[in-house]
Amino acid sequence: MSARLTPLPMTTLVTTDLIGITRGRSFPTDELEHYEVAGCGWVPANSALTPQDIIASTNPWGAYGDLRLIPDLSSRVTVGTGPDADAPTLDFIHGDIRETDGRPWGACPRTLLRDEIERYRETLGLQVNAAFEHEFNLHAGVAEHSAFSLEAQRQGAEFGGWLLSALRAGGVEPEMFLPEYGKHQYEITCRPTLGVAAADRAVNVREISREIARQMGLALSFAPKTAANAVCNGVHLHISLLDLAGQPVLYDAGTINGLSQIGQHWAAGVLHYLPALCAFTAPTPVSYERLQPHHWSASYACLGQQNREAALRICPTVTLGGKSVARQFNLEFRAMDATASPHLAMAALLIAGRLGIEQRLALNAITDEIPDSLNDEQRKARGIVALPASLAQALDCLRDSGAFNEWLPKPLLDTYHALKTEELALTEQLSPADLCEHYARLY
Repeated sequence: MSARLTPLPMTTLVTTDLIGITRGRSFPTDELEHYEVAGCGWVPANSALTPQDIIASTNPWGAYGDLRLIPDLSSRVTVGTGPDADAPTLDFIHGDIRETDGRPWGACPRTLLRDEIERYRETLGLQVNAAFEHEFNLHAGVAEHSAFSLEAQRQGAEFGGWLLSALRAGGVEPEMFLPEYGKHQYEITCRPTLGVAAADRAVNVREISREIARQMGLALSFAPKTAANAVCNGVHLHISLLDLAGQPVLYDAGTINGLSQIGQHWAAGVLHYLPALCAFTAPTPVSYERLQPHHWSASYACLGQQNREAALRICPTVTLGGKSVARQFNLEFRAMDATASPHLAMAALLIAGRLGIEQRLALNAITDEIPDSLNDEQRKARGIVALPASLAQALDCLRDSGAFNEWLPKPLLDTYHALKTEELALTEQLSPADLCEHYARLY
């Protein structure tokens, strides 16, 4: 009698593409050594997939070409037994897309981010410390709860407990799981980390959250708006800059808002290029159902200190317990949602900030008032401009942003415009309500 077969443990090499979808290929875990150096095969046209899983017809690659997905072993995530004791271990490794001879491939978002992180180190003498906060909707078949309530926390407690355990096992360093303002809406926050690992960590949060929800039979969505009357889900990217010795450089107690000179230039660069940045940070038609006045998201390019309608916010600090203000001091970018690629969006944000430093841009667009409450003349006097009202407008801003585009590889830009043009054509007939439902299923 032949021995009974048991399933082999598998490890997956993954890449999170230009539209924020994590894709990959799996192999028996005991053969990892075979894939460490040369990775596994990949296809250029994979990067031209729309969220609707249609390869953009005008993509630069067609059916031609071969690539390799090379694992970064330091990024491996392994999460063992969860709520479903029979579910296989979740085991994946982030990879970089390279040519078959090992050269970097121009349309890899993780490579773009790594190159920009290294540019900060080499040309500015700075390290980037970052963390992504995620809001999402979790439907467990229970009654709607009161915002921020203990009742809501208890309704999501089993999921939250498993999620925190799984994130910790995966090396993600979770901080808090909390009920949010919206019905069935929660938020997960994690500790910051240096460099590319911050964007990897954002992917890990999304994929581990989906895995726990799948094992528990729950419906989960990170989409920016899941229904026409729903509260929006955002992604907030927190950035702090350190010198090469690890000392914070954004804080200066002698300025009005505490932002150092280099921090002011960095913020000015982000705000200057923000209309173009939106093409990457708010990259789907439904993103613009969120980027509207009075949604606690962002509809204008401005900096605020205690203003959740500002696209860029100086985060609050505390002195309780003798905590260092400088080490807490960070800027929160709010014009982002989870339809964005974490690696691409973070890279684009860093490029804009670096250009602000290099061009010594002045920071003018500051307000702690609701930007929409100011009249046109007041906004113009402060240099506050409206963000694009649609993805099509954001893509036009990106095309017109010469200095910014110079730092983006042409293969990546061409692929991105092709797939986003296709995505707009696929969704142009959908009503706002249908858009919400459509992207709620996809993300």
